[in-house]
Order: sequence, then C-alpha cells, then structure tokens
Amino acid sequence: MMVSYRLYWTLWILSCFGQYLGQDLQIPEPPNKAEGDSVVFAPDSPPSTSIFITQWFFAATPIITVAHGVTTVNPAYEGRFRFDSNTLALTLQNLRLSDSGIYRLTVTTSAGETLTGETSLQVFENVSNVRLIGPEEPLIEGESSANITSEGTGTITSVQWMKDNSPLSPSNSIIFSADNRSLFISPVQRSDSGEYQCTYTNPVSSGTAKLSLIINYGPEDVSIKGLDVVDLGVRVSLSCSANSEPSASFRWKFNETDTSVTTDTFTIDKTDVTHSGDYDCTAWNSVTNRNASQRHALLVKVGGGGGGLTTGAIVGIVIVVLVAVSGICGLIVYLIKTKKIPKINQQQKEQASEAAQTTQEHIYEGILEFQTTSRGGAILGNMSERNVNQAENNDNIYVNHGVSNRPRAATPPPDTFRAPVRK
Repeated sequence: MMVSYRLYWTLWILSCFGQYLGQDLQIPEPPNKAEGDSVVFAPDSPPSTSIFITQWFFAATPIITVAHGVTTVNPAYEGRFRFDSNTLALTLQNLRLSDSGIYRLTVTTSAGETLTGETSLQVFENVSNVRLIGPEEPLIEGESSANITSEGTGTITSVQWMKDNSPLSPSNSIIFSADNRSLFISPVQRSDSGEYQCTYTNPVSSGTAKLSLIINYGPEDVSIKGLDVVDLGVRVSLSCSANSEPSASFRWKFNETDTSVTTDTFTIDKTDVTHSGDYDCTAWNSVTNRNASQRHALLVKVGGGGGGLTTGAIVGIVIVVLVAVSGICGLIVYLIKTKKIPKINQQQKEQASEAAQTTQEHIYEGILEFQTTSRGGAILGNMSERNVNQAENNDNIYVNHGVSNRPRAATPPPDTFRAPVRK
C-alpha cells in the first residue's frame, strides 16, 4: 500500500512537470450542465503507442490514476465516475455546482513521452420556484402606483420582462430595479392593464412567472342610442353605454324623476304623449366611485301613424273654423246695424242662444283636445283663446241689439231674408 501511494505521488509530480512540455491532446469542451446531470470528457485522438501512465485531474486534484494496470481513485469521486481505458474517456455523474472548473488529462507513454490536454466544465443550478408578487389593492387610473417583484431559486444569469408577450422597456412611468428583478409603475394608466411575465434564465434552464394587472377607470363617454321622434303606440328602446372598467351600472331618470330601471336599456312597450320628455342615463363605477350622465330627448308625435291627421293639419282646421265663425258674427252685426234684419221674437232668441252655445262648446272641446295631444298646444291654445274672446265680444254686441247670442249657422243674404209674419 505504501508503494502504491509513493508511485501515485511520483507519477503526479511527473505529470505536473510534463504539462510544461506541451499540450498534445485535444479534448472538446462539453456543453454547460445542470446540477445532477452527467458529463463525458474524452480526447479526440488517444495516443497510438502503449501507455505507461494515465491520469485525470480536476484543477490540481487527481481524480483517477492508472499505472501498469493498477487504478487509484480519489475517495471524493468514489461511486460517481467511470473510466474507459481504451478511449481514455472520463464520465462524471451526479454533477455538483462544485464540479465547475478545469479538467486535465495527462498520458505518459512507454517511450517516456508525456502528453496533456485540458477542458472546462460549467455546472448550473436549475431555475425553479419563479413567481411574481404584485399589488393587492385595486388600481385606479391616474391615482395608484404598482410595484411588481420577482422571486426564484437557482443560478440566475439573466432576467427578462415582457407584457402581453412583448418586451417591456423602461419609460417615464416604468422604472426597473438595479438587479432587474422588480419594476415600479407610477401613476398607472389603463394601457398598463395586461399580463406581465418575468423569466429567469441560465444556460441550462429557465423559469417564467406571470401576473395580470387590471387598471380601473371611468365611466366616461356615456352615450344613449335610440330614436328622437316616434309615433304613438309603438315600442321604443333607449340603450345606454359607457367606457368603464369594471363595467358600469346604470340608473335612469325621466324628466328629472328617478325610475325603477337599473339596466342599460330603457324600454317603452307602447308610447303615448306622456312619454315625451328628457331621459337621463347615469353610469356608475363601484371601484373608482365615479359617475357620468347623458341626456336624450324623446318626442312622441301626435297622429304620426294610422292615416290620422298631422299636427299641422289639425292647427289649420281649427284656425279656419275660428275665422269662419268670426266672419259670420261680423256679418250679422253689420246686418243688424243697417236694420236689414228685423227684431226676432223671444222663441227665436232662445233658439239662437242655444245654437251659439253649442257652437262655443264644440270649439272649446276641439281646442282642449288639441292642446293635450300636441306639443304646440300652448301656442294654439293662446291663439284659440283670443278668437273665442273675440266671438264673446260679438255676442255682447248681439245682446245690445236685441239678440241674446250669435247664431250657429250662417245667415242668408239680405235679399233672401224674410221676417216672420205677425199674427
């Protein structure tokens, strides 16, 4: 045993001395390895002559020595290496991070020639347990800030950030830490919403974590879609929308009065004149605690369908009737003043009074009905009232001349009028 150790150290000294004589063995550099992997070191062209001594070293530490068929192994490598005496290849298994470094092969031939070759190995710990930690409270556009921090284990050689599968770069509102493992956004904007990815990498492995950010904003750009003018008796829907995150809730008012409608659509099953007015839609965001409103004016058109008269036609008819009545009244006054109409008896007075009263009632009913079914009712009502007052003034003239009220029908021309014969 003593002889073996003496031989071992003698050969080691010779190999160290021999490395200064030249490097004649070419050993390809293996790829980077992960912890727990295996690696093979092998020279491209082993010596063709017989070999007296073969040695593999890790830095200055011998791994295995083979001399005259006697193999000596460093106890630190027991159980995790293999050696091929034909190809001089050394296999290391269950690699450790500490196995990273320079490996050297030394061969001494039977002719006393010493050949050497070197290569290197880099062992990395696999990347694992990568995760992102982001803000827990809701983020509001223009008010909040967001900090995203990454964590992970293993050998980390680079850190890359992406947003929605596109590289993320620093900007006026996005700042990265010195080690590139966290980022800070202030203030957040709606464009910052999306999926953030952080990838840890090394030459043998990588790990990616994802985090979604939602930036709350709005409501804004509230709009109401629907008809402005509709006919009587039709179905009408007004649709309200708003730009908001999360989606806004809605409330409707009609002529400044709250309604029970809390959806985005206000529906009238069958319109009537009472549905004309202003419809206000208010959108509300429960996260931003903001609201915005929009108004829509709806007019229910009278006589818009079913072949009925239009508003203009009704106004024209009423005006014509009032003018005709006024003309008749004026004609009668003229005839009385010129004494072309004799005084009438009491029975005829009463009949004329009843006829005039009936005519006034019909005119008033027509005016009131039009006022309740047309938005122009106020204007027409004022016009009608002036004409009625004029008619009443004419009635007073009749009374002063012995006639209690104006007649219902037009009076025949003077040349065809005949007074009743007194009995």
